[in-house]
Amino acid sequence: MIHRAFRFSLCGVAVLAAIAAGAASASAASERPNILLIIGDDIGFDATTDMYPGMIDSLVKQYGPSGRNHSDYKMIDGRPASTPALNSLARSGMRFTQAWVNTFCSPTRTSMITGLYSVKTGVLDYMGYLSLTHHSFVRDLKEKGGYSTAAFGKWHIAGLGQYPGMKPKQAGFDLYRGNLHGGVQTYWEWDYHIQDGSDAPENYRTEKAPVRSLPGIAPTTFAPVVKTADAIQWITEQERQNPDKPWFVWFAFNLSHITGQQMPNPMVIPNADTMDQVSRREMEGCMGPDGEFGTANVGSCSSEALMRAMTNTMDTMTGRLIETVDKLDKNTYIIYIGDNGTWMFGEKREFIDNMYITRRGRSKGTAYESGVRVSMAVRGPKIQAGSRSDEWVNGVDLFSTILELAGLEVPRTVPNRTGDGKVAVDSVSITPILFEGASGLRDPNRGYMLAETINPVSTIKPNLKQAAARNATYKVICDESPQAENCVFYNLVDDPLEEYPLAKPSGCANYENGTWTPADPEWHFCRLHEVIVEESFLGQPDYVKQTVPQQPFAKIPAGKKQPAKKQPAGKQ
Repeated sequence: MIHRAFRFSLCGVAVLAAIAAGAASASAASERPNILLIIGDDIGFDATTDMYPGMIDSLVKQYGPSGRNHSDYKMIDGRPASTPALNSLARSGMRFTQAWVNTFCSPTRTSMITGLYSVKTGVLDYMGYLSLTHHSFVRDLKEKGGYSTAAFGKWHIAGLGQYPGMKPKQAGFDLYRGNLHGGVQTYWEWDYHIQDGSDAPENYRTEKAPVRSLPGIAPTTFAPVVKTADAIQWITEQERQNPDKPWFVWFAFNLSHITGQQMPNPMVIPNADTMDQVSRREMEGCMGPDGEFGTANVGSCSSEALMRAMTNTMDTMTGRLIETVDKLDKNTYIIYIGDNGTWMFGEKREFIDNMYITRRGRSKGTAYESGVRVSMAVRGPKIQAGSRSDEWVNGVDLFSTILELAGLEVPRTVPNRTGDGKVAVDSVSITPILFEGASGLRDPNRGYMLAETINPVSTIKPNLKQAAARNATYKVICDESPQAENCVFYNLVDDPLEEYPLAKPSGCANYENGTWTPADPEWHFCRLHEVIVEESFLGQPDYVKQTVPQQPFAKIPAGKKQPAKKQPAGKQ
């Protein structure tokens, strides 16, 4: 480019200065790292505890006979999914033990991309959508950092059915291939949504799910294979065609979310060649004569076993992505995070089989730890292998973290959801933790993280409204309204599984006037209760969220039969 500029220039000083500036900009862009963000779907901490050796043993000791002597402590040592790829990712970088997200898919995703808690995005349930007025960090990567950008897999930021909210190209992605909805109708027959150079940012195309394959995996329309193959192809093309240009990939699985197909089962037995030996053997042992790989005919396999199998397939695809990146470009940061806790309510939807003692009435869709605590690991240049952080961090922090990894400035304020003002960014960059082992990025007492939810259709509690706030040690959860009688109080250090609520003070009127100090649990209840009253949607009785008629799943086109039993291409 420099030689061409000289050839066609008038050799003026201004032109030379422009060339120098352009060269410097290109040089800076070539030094920026690639970033791969991988998001699991409905996979809580409980399903992936193998990423954290010794964690379950420690909990058993804490709640067993030598600790609190809980009568059901044996439930803690259950059976997580087989996750060798995630385990390897955790070993090769930093694993986070106290990562929070929101209680549903879309609230978490919208917080990640905007750096804002749900009260500011207006997305509090799985039917909400992100306003076009919001700022996406992806646009900064593209416009200020010179990144190529692509998103693959589940979007669930633009709403459901009508997709009125922010779509991938509007968020700053050059390319999108996946499914805009919250879930697929089946994993082998699903709407394949595309936004590329031929589409205006507000438009998308819908095609039949294509057939894809990977080494050792037969050609199939199985969604995780298709999306992984698409991502690998794009990354490979970027590295070959423009190796000096950095790229960012947002890769979001649909696994291990239920499907729109309810019968014979909303879960599936994955294609056999997408699972490891551990998971295949479990499926072979439970499926019986009526079960079949690559279908929703699950035989006698339990909900918990199906959850493990689908999570293992997610892990296999994660491994393929990481292998590709490792071969192509080591200057890449890889981030894995779940989007919310594991599902544990409704017929054929009870999947928690590890770690937690009280399971019903909690999990995904609630602000209990089983709904908001997820696994998270980050690997990349200058991050110490095998490192671990017990700092309390949040999915919202990826907004600032990714911008800093890219060497870009993090905005302090961004547009609000109505576009008529500015709001402060809630995101806190975790780069000091990654590179310096820092702690205390949020004040341990006055700092806080929020989780908020409206659970519109749930057997947990219909139309449940809930907000939780935590600091380094304590947590308050309030239902329906922020009145203290509707709230519960926990010490997450002494009681990480939330089995023993603490006593609440009779009032908080004078808590800042020397009645208590941060050395007293009562002070923390009052402080976190204050956060819920002043900062969460529960404390705003006139709060109006965006609403639009929605469909829980995209429907199969009229006249198209949807058989219970699928026959994917190349089925194993």
